Amino acid sequence: MTPSNPPPFTVTVETEDGTVLVRVAGDLDFETCDELMKAVERCLGDRRDAGEEPADLRVDFSGLGSIDSTGLSTLLMIRRLTDLASVRLHLDERPLALDRLLGITATLHHLTAPRAEHGGERRPGTG
Repeated sequence: MTPSNPPPFTVTVETEDGTVLVRVAGDLDFETCDELMKAVERCLGDRRDAGEEPADLRVDFSGLGSIDSTGLSTLLMIRRLTDLASVRLHLDERPLALDRLLGITATLHHLTAPRAEHGGERRPGTG
């Protein structure tokens, strides 16, 4: 019996009205996480260079297959980037397996909680 091949990993980016939507499909793991990270860095950097800092970065996980510890590390790095850029991070359409991983590692609140602004104001961080 031949093992089945996982679906290909894809990252697509759409922008509209101050929001960047990143759709993730396939397995987010050691082999694929760089692709997601580069896409996020590129879209945040391109928008900043154009003087159009987005207010929100939405990552849609409706097509996520699985995620490993490297994928989780990538999400933590994305949160750091969005915090530095004063962009709200939303983790949309999270499958149960992703929520379970975030709960077990105690990172769900960190990744989805409002972030502190200068002066103590809070901004929403989840979708």
